[in-house]
Amino acid sequence: MNIILLGPPGAGKGTQARMLVDERDMVQLSTGDMLREAKDSGTEMGKIVADVMARGALVTDEIVIGLIREKLETVKASGFIFDGFPRTLAQADALGELLEAEGQTLDAVIEMRVDDAALVARIVARSTCGSCGEVYNDTTRPIPADGKCANCGGTEFKRRADDNEESLRTRLMEYYKQTSPLIGYYYAKEMLSRVDGLAEIEAVQSEIREVLDA
Repeated sequence: MNIILLGPPGAGKGTQARMLVDERDMVQLSTGDMLREAKDSGTEMGKIVADVMARGALVTDEIVIGLIREKLETVKASGFIFDGFPRTLAQADALGELLEAEGQTLDAVIEMRVDDAALVARIVARSTCGSCGEVYNDTTRPIPADGKCANCGGTEFKRRADDNEESLRTRLMEYYKQTSPLIGYYYAKEMLSRVDGLAEIEAVQSEIREVLDA
């Protein structure tokens, strides 16, 4: 089973993806993670990525599709979770063509819907474990009193420099500009489902389970 998680920055896509990885033996394909991994891999595709990044140039859609193709052909899993890709209609078309060429299908597209004001309030209060990336929130899920990450025991926590209201609203606007057409695209293909991205983590996961099990 292959799925796409759509949602603005901070909607919880990464958290939900990690839960699906643990529960369903799926593999999360995050564009940023794939690029960082490829840059240090020494493969032919990795050398291309390293050169592009060293020059400060933009990574093309063709490169990202090439990285995804490598994963589809070499990684054994019960399915893939596309997190942060596609972002545009051209990327959506390219991903569909790649999956067809690899004899695979896209089974579900899940939009994690949010209220912008509530999302901004949540993200401004967010911090993450420096070791494993576990997410905490000053209000809804504070760092444990002993100062240790509940997931890995790490003791270093950090906040993103751009997790402030001005930057978040700029990122949200860019997301909606790029991604709104995707919502209509997958709705027209009768593949789009929606969940409440601001619900409690387990409640969101339950909604996603219902979509996938259906």
